[in-house]
Amino acid sequence: MADLVATGCTIMFTVPGAFTPTCSNNHLPGFIAAAPQFERLGVARILCATVNDHHVVKAWAEAQHAGEAVSFLADFDATLARALGLSQDRTKVGLGIRFVRAALIINQGVVEHVFIDDVPGEIGSSGALAVLDVLKQQQLEQAG
Repeated sequence: MADLVATGCTIMFTVPGAFTPTCSNNHLPGFIAAAPQFERLGVARILCATVNDHHVVKAWAEAQHAGEAVSFLADFDATLARALGLSQDRTKVGLGIRFVRAALIINQGVVEHVFIDDVPGEIGSSGALAVLDVLKQQQLEQAG
């Protein structure tokens, strides 16, 4: 993971699960649609991480027509979710340990911003448009 985000600006967003309604209908599609805007702002890569096995993640990426806009990380045993402090226990609803819905701005391997949405089924600060707004604000501050 460290090598993957070591250079350039990376946007990483985490979702509770592939093929889940909010993740499939809102969260992932927002980042796919906004990929050209992220690129214009200097983002080198967009990563989507989920606690699912790689077969499920690959099928989800294909079903969502993600193409090369978003790269996917299959964190099958929630190791990354726990290491980042972005795990949640969804055992009571049959899902086990999952990622929280979040987004990170990572520059040269350093996490600069973490956005966490804690209302189930809702996307606020971890959505593509909210992250774009922060990046645009950063550019304005650097230019001024």
